Amino acid sequence: MSAIKAFLEWTPRTPIFYGWIILAVGALGTYVATGVAQVTLGGVQSLITDDTGWDRRSLAFAVSAGTWTGAVITPFMGRLTDRFGPRALMPPAALITGVCFFIIADSSALWQFYVGYIIARAVGNPTLVGVVPRTAAVNFFQRRRGLALGLVSTFRPIGGAINIQIISIVAATFSWRAAYRYLGIFSIVLAVPLFVLMRRKPEDIGLRPDGDPPPHSESQTPDVPSTASEVPNVHASEPVWTASQAALTTAFWFVVGAEMLTTLTSATVGFQIVPFLVDGGMSQPLAVTALSLSSLLGALVNPGWGVAADRYSPRRLALIALAVTLLITTFFLVIDGGLPGVIVAVSWGIASGGLNILGSILLARFFGRASFGAISGLMGPFQFGALGLGPILGAMLFTQTGGYTVIWIFSVVCYTIALGLFYAVRPPGLPRSAVAKESAAND
Repeated sequence: MSAIKAFLEWTPRTPIFYGWIILAVGALGTYVATGVAQVTLGGVQSLITDDTGWDRRSLAFAVSAGTWTGAVITPFMGRLTDRFGPRALMPPAALITGVCFFIIADSSALWQFYVGYIIARAVGNPTLVGVVPRTAAVNFFQRRRGLALGLVSTFRPIGGAINIQIISIVAATFSWRAAYRYLGIFSIVLAVPLFVLMRRKPEDIGLRPDGDPPPHSESQTPDVPSTASEVPNVHASEPVWTASQAALTTAFWFVVGAEMLTTLTSATVGFQIVPFLVDGGMSQPLAVTALSLSSLLGALVNPGWGVAADRYSPRRLALIALAVTLLITTFFLVIDGGLPGVIVAVSWGIASGGLNILGSILLARFFGRASFGAISGLMGPFQFGALGLGPILGAMLFTQTGGYTVIWIFSVVCYTIALGLFYAVRPPGLPRSAVAKESAAND
């Protein structure tokens, strides 16, 4: 028993701050989960439909059902993350996702595909992509929290772009089923390093956020700040909110509303880019490459947005990102595909990339890290619900209208409303419990 306890408590010594190890291992978990990301399925859907005879709407419904199921469990995952940390949650999720990849690969009927896909997406989305790795980043970083969240948000689109290409290449040589078997093996093996390396927060392993030295450290030198309040951009104590307290503020719901609308729009547009370009006369491989490039470049700008948010107001940055994204989206209304379509699609991916993290940075800035998992988990049903609605909504609008114009108009309207919500949001006051304590102290 002592040997098992020693193994469970062992943490490898690293020459860099352990928070960077947390981000790196989390990136691998996110990579495997993107095997069922909607951007991945959107890019390879033609390979699956050509082989099986299933239609586009059937695949879109699988995306929506899996995402909505994940939305239901996200609040619970957020609370479990605050309590137990990613080490207890991510390895089982990787195992379950890996088994589901084999179910997807071996499916001969649509219902079998649904079982594998929906379970993998429902488990993988919050645990390997969303609330769990983001909470780990918030716990391990404070001064560089924007950068950390920016890096975390790059993992999904980069992983999706890689998976689109891998599945396409393997499908050309073998089949799309072989590609999903590869993902299954990788996911199951990944459960081991996830268990060995992931941790809940730096204090659990004798560290502080960002790797800062402890107060009054004997090794401290005059050039090293001695308290959090002396470190730039860090207050002596972060705001401490519970999820129930945050849910009573208008700031929380304005951020939730804006995130829900931007996610819905990104999901709708992203799932339609490849069909839009193919219907405009472009070949499937070139259209897939355009989508991959859009996702990849959109991901690469996220750390830049994160670094900027560490120095400037994330609310103002969100307004800038939304305004630019809104402008670029309007160009979809006046093009028919081809090279202009590729340029607009890639530009849209770059502009909308920052929208993946600025809402989370605002929540962390407003409410602190003590209950970030639970607070961001409350946003999950709205965010992932919109993520799941996007593909099927786009497919329905296309079916009903026979074109893409209504889809682009809908996107412009959603971005405009989100812009208004971010403009209206303001930092909340102190939690009610803190106000009560302050009043008692003054009395």
